[in-house]
Amino acid sequence: MSFIHDDFLLASPLARRLYHEVAAVQPIIDYHSHLPPQDVAGDRRFGNLFEIWLAGDHYKWRAMRSNGEAEHYCTGGASPYEKFLALARTMPHCLRNPLYHWCHLELKRYFGIDVLLNPETAPQIWEQAEARLADADRGARGILADFKVEVVCTTDDPADGLGHHQAIADAGIGCRILPTFRPDPLLKVESGAVFSGYVERLGAAADVDVATFRGVLGALEKRHEAFHAMGGRLSDHGLPQVPCHFVNEAEAARIYDKARMGRAVSGEEQQQFATFILVHSGRLDAQKGWVKQLHLGPLRNNNSRQLRALGPDAGFDSIGDWPQAQALARYLDYLDSDGCLPKTILYNINPADNYVMGSMAGNFMDGSLAGKIQLGAGWWFLDQKEGMEWQINALSNLGLLSHWVGMLTDSRSFMSFPRHEYFRRIFCNLLAKDAASGEVPDDFAVLGDLVQRVCYGNARRFFGFYGE
Repeated sequence: MSFIHDDFLLASPLARRLYHEVAAVQPIIDYHSHLPPQDVAGDRRFGNLFEIWLAGDHYKWRAMRSNGEAEHYCTGGASPYEKFLALARTMPHCLRNPLYHWCHLELKRYFGIDVLLNPETAPQIWEQAEARLADADRGARGILADFKVEVVCTTDDPADGLGHHQAIADAGIGCRILPTFRPDPLLKVESGAVFSGYVERLGAAADVDVATFRGVLGALEKRHEAFHAMGGRLSDHGLPQVPCHFVNEAEAARIYDKARMGRAVSGEEQQQFATFILVHSGRLDAQKGWVKQLHLGPLRNNNSRQLRALGPDAGFDSIGDWPQAQALARYLDYLDSDGCLPKTILYNINPADNYVMGSMAGNFMDGSLAGKIQLGAGWWFLDQKEGMEWQINALSNLGLLSHWVGMLTDSRSFMSFPRHEYFRRIFCNLLAKDAASGEVPDDFAVLGDLVQRVCYGNARRFFGFYGE
């Protein structure tokens, strides 16, 4: 039997039935990803496994470095095939690392490859994948259709144009590619010339004069409206913690003017300004019926030597251990007190915060919508079997699993859609184990309804992509 077989991760007849009859047939709504919209607009073709699988993948780079592979084979000047061979040398050492599951599942689903990746099989796998990538259905759009992807939400800067999204909409492909509003650069008022350059870009994108802070807010509001017109229904922030230093608009304007004049902004002022922007963007989201996502807790760019050499997002980030509860509670309460708390998803990167955020969500349910505040899917270091099960257990113990919007890829790669399959297998197996132990009813109809809701139905209803 091949490693990735029909009943992979499904340990019982009920688990297999739930997966094959219910989960496997659901379309995919990938409501948080970093796929480049230009790749879909241009229907990008991938020449080999490096282009579609290795380039930019810091998960693989971290494993390769841990296996003693030189940076030359990760982000350096080695050829694409040499980098692939370095991954092949690493893969046999990845047993019990989620990469072992992910990589073999992806090789099977995209290329029909059943053999295990290692130095001996690497040439065959490279050639077989290269031949399959030449087929007509293996461009970016063909992949979306093959994996029954209905919606992909990309992550976009308000200062960037939406031309690629418009081109995709005009092309009328089967999958909807929608922008997500991520104004994080606007929070970084302390970054001097970089901040000034950014607000000028934002003003240009909105065709608004940003000489004053009111102008910046107008530009932000205009871009928010443009995202909405393009089908966007989510915003996102990636932060160590939510800032909660509340000030009025006049004080935020004073800090803005100070930064624009080239004067140093203090740490307290940075927190005040960032808080104001987060509150303002939350109000915009609430007005439009959007969902706000808060990705909290990473400790980024830990290796200063590699940051200087390679820049950010090269695989040198980790889990942070900041306290989250009080600041998050104050931020959510501030918006709720004004009747402006939008639908919100809380993602934690530190597993110690599962119960913090799961319990926090229950504080702000207001009866207006089932599951209005959500504990987000296992994210980054937690999007593996154990992390997913921890998240599901916390959500189940503290809230209502039946209203959860389920899994996402959070990926820049077109090879990542089997992450949904991986999650669905784990979820069905977990429910079947509960049924076997008598913790939930051993009732296929009851459990099947829950599987359908979590894998697809809840996301379809919650985000409003279809106007339902």
